[in-house]
Amino acid sequence: MNIANVLYNKREMTVRDWAIDVTVAAVAFSFGCIQLMVTASSIVVPDLAFRQYLGMINVVPTTAAFIALALTCVPLIVRRKLPWLVFLWCFGAYLVLQTKNAGLSLSIIGPAVALFTIAVEQGRIQTLVAALIAVVGLMFADTPFGSPSLIFFTRFQNTTLMIAAAIAGYAYKTHNAYVHETEERAREAERTREEEAARRVEEERVRIAREVHDITAHSLSAVSIQAAAAERLLDKNPEAARQALATVRSTSKSALEDIRSMIGVLRQGDENPEMLPTGSTERLQDVISFLESAGVVVELDTTHYDRACVPAHVDMALFGILREAATNIVRHSRADFVLVRLVQNAHGACLLVQDNGQGYRGQSQVMRSGVALPQSADGQGHGISGMAERVGVLDGAFYAGAPQGLANATHELALLGADAAAGANAAGAAGAGGFVVAVCIPIPDQTRTKESSHE
Repeated sequence: MNIANVLYNKREMTVRDWAIDVTVAAVAFSFGCIQLMVTASSIVVPDLAFRQYLGMINVVPTTAAFIALALTCVPLIVRRKLPWLVFLWCFGAYLVLQTKNAGLSLSIIGPAVALFTIAVEQGRIQTLVAALIAVVGLMFADTPFGSPSLIFFTRFQNTTLMIAAAIAGYAYKTHNAYVHETEERAREAERTREEEAARRVEEERVRIAREVHDITAHSLSAVSIQAAAAERLLDKNPEAARQALATVRSTSKSALEDIRSMIGVLRQGDENPEMLPTGSTERLQDVISFLESAGVVVELDTTHYDRACVPAHVDMALFGILREAATNIVRHSRADFVLVRLVQNAHGACLLVQDNGQGYRGQSQVMRSGVALPQSADGQGHGISGMAERVGVLDGAFYAGAPQGLANATHELALLGADAAAGANAAGAAGAGGFVVAVCIPIPDQTRTKESSHE
């Protein structure tokens, strides 16, 4: 232990702290003066014979007595900066000066406040050492009285006051530490709540961004295709161009309605909004028409899929993934054939989208949730990552990449790919290239039913 740290307290003192300590010293001195005058008079023990028996003499306190009292109280001004030096000075001055004025007893208030300060500012060991010094000093020091009874009473009283001061100081220190810890826990809890709220806001922001991306990318791709067709047919076949422009108008209107619905939910806040789903497999034909309008032949297999038996959130997730996959095919793959297969089996609700295009050029591998995902060459695309996030939230299995790699994926995905290969249009699916997106999302009710049957 560094002795300098014991003698000098490095705490920062404000003007308010200094004002409090000056006030404490002044109050202690005033209390000591009142006690000095009361004990020197006949107010406490009015009977003269009894006072003479106790050795108490009626005297008027002199200036020397007040100076002696001041020496035990004034140093309290710096009690929090120099707690040990102030205690030793005040207590030492009290022991030496209390016998210098015949018949007068100095107040123990100064040393008691100094001991209280050590208990508040220093540790438990230092408080015990200071209390022990005070008790030993009071037990063996001289007193201004000659009567054994009064000597015993004075020593017992002063010892009790010093021990009480040490206990009170330690209790005050413990209370302050408890209050500080409680406040810290409250602040930590507040920070935790704020961080949790920020995390949820960020998750919601990502979800909304993904939904907006799905809507705009799909719709704008359709608008671009139909606009290009209208431009080519404007002179040769005005009627066909007019139909293409009508499709552009219809697609734009649908996209705007979807976005208005989403923004409307955000604006209404906590008021029971009318929340329309972003899409389900009920709108499957919209995606098929989108692909066909881009010149892609679509083979659709929904024989083993019953939308009524699939939870709405799972069905919506499959539709969102299908729509994103279709958008990627039109924008990137240059495919002319796509196999779309929806299946409901023992593993859950599954989707497979396989094209015969060129996939992603210059693709690199990145890890996300333990699954290797292809990334576009420019590194700007987030479509496949968004698909993987949708599936990950629902504890499903996801694969995106070359068709050959599907056999090495999870069991349910490999089985989905094998079934699709067996029933697909061999001519359309042939070729070493292509790209496949495969998803299997467990159905909660179905999972519980399987577990119950095993039991």
